Amino acid sequence: MICGFSIFTISVPDLALARQQYGALLGSFESRPDSASLALANVRIQLVEDSSLKDAIIRDVVLWSDGADVTLPADVRQLGLSVAPERDVANVETSTGVMAVDHIVLRTRDADDCIRLFGDDLGMRLALDQAVPEWGGRMLFFRCGKLTLEVIQHLEEPVERDHFWGITYLCQDLEATLSRLDAAGVAHSELRKGRKPGTLVATVKSHHLGLPTLLIQRAASQ
Repeated sequence: MICGFSIFTISVPDLALARQQYGALLGSFESRPDSASLALANVRIQLVEDSSLKDAIIRDVVLWSDGADVTLPADVRQLGLSVAPERDVANVETSTGVMAVDHIVLRTRDADDCIRLFGDDLGMRLALDQAVPEWGGRMLFFRCGKLTLEVIQHLEEPVERDHFWGITYLCQDLEATLSRLDAAGVAHSELRKGRKPGTLVATVKSHHLGLPTLLIQRAASQ
């Protein structure tokens, strides 16, 4: 069965620049000739170069299984989904105070199809299925391995294809993290209350190479 997420591979236009930019945002990456990676508490972030890109994108998502054979449906190849028998994570904060990935966002043409794939086929728990009339859409939350997959369907403005759109990093003390980012020259929004009661959030405005990025501090009770 699927137990969680193992690796998020972010394709970037320039690997050397990404090491510098993401290093300031998240902390020191382990560098290899063709990639760079950083282990967080619940997933590993891996950077690879694709010079054809203008902005960074979440290219591949590796899921973590309990060792049993897991067969992914053929139609998930466009999302870059694959399965590994284990994961490599580190239970430490980075130098900027980022601990883990809180959630990633998938934009879809068909929320019901995502329920079939992630819920029925892969066994992720559907924690929320909610219409959002203020922006004419539908929102799903799947919980798996201390990480949330947020699925967004804009009914009035459908996307051409399903794709991973953005990422939110979890911080123990968001105010302290923002102070460290200020010192590193990383631009961000003001600290503000999140949609979920008790949470604090800030939007990252630089050093993400165009990949929508948010920082969050959970409520004390979470």
